[in-house]
Amino acid sequence: PDTLVIGVSQSGETRDTNEAMKLAKKKGAHTLAITNMMGSQITREVESVLYTRCGLEVSVAASKTFTAQIALFYLVALKMAQVRGTMDSEELAFILDQVYELPAKMSQFLDGDHPIEEIAQRYYDKPFFLYLGRHIGLPVALEGALKLKEISYIPTEAYSAGEMKHGPIALLDSDTPVVVVATDIHVYDKIVSNIQETRARGAHVIAIATDGNEDIQHHADDVIYVPKTPNFLQAMLAILPLQLLAYRIARLRGLNVDQPRNLAKTVTVE
Repeated sequence: PDTLVIGVSQSGETRDTNEAMKLAKKKGAHTLAITNMMGSQITREVESVLYTRCGLEVSVAASKTFTAQIALFYLVALKMAQVRGTMDSEELAFILDQVYELPAKMSQFLDGDHPIEEIAQRYYDKPFFLYLGRHIGLPVALEGALKLKEISYIPTEAYSAGEMKHGPIALLDSDTPVVVVATDIHVYDKIVSNIQETRARGAHVIAIATDGNEDIQHHADDVIYVPKTPNFLQAMLAILPLQLLAYRIARLRGLNVDQPRNLAKTVTVE
């Protein structure tokens, strides 16, 4: 009774998620669903629902629904902080203001001039990509790698940069593009160290960095800049160039980005 279980399903029909929510409810936990589809199965299995309300997503590979889920989790976390009294009102107000600024910053990035096309032209025929990130950059790297493999069919590996020497570094050679999430966070210096290690093996580094960071240009072969925002909100912006890079590479390979082979938008079997 003191546990809240949150189920996330874009379609609301994902079988294993729905079964998990049924079990949680049966065990006496409180249940909350985050979904994009009103009236879907998951909404009938839980006590409460939060909708992302971002409209129908045509592509099988998630983009806007993923981003909307992150934004909604920010709001859930902020509300919980308010209710539990773990943050003062001024700090909460500041973070909430920054969340409200995210759509404008996303538009600013999408309307900007970035080297994504040139990078895609150079690397679209490479046989393998490695994605690295630390702290909040790791889940961004995981999502970016997933997008590339889903729609371009290029084998990718996403890994914690701090764990790189446990395996992925053995795969690097002069033919390997390494995508590194290197936005301004407290472990930035360690990320730079990881970049230097990969370049020492001959790999080509594509860095996602924060506007105004000139230092990164000394370490990476290519840099894509995203607007500044507090580090705990960076995932919303850092994922955009990775989604676009995957899109451009897939298009250059002549592939259908909306309907990749073998994929399903909704997994209705266990």
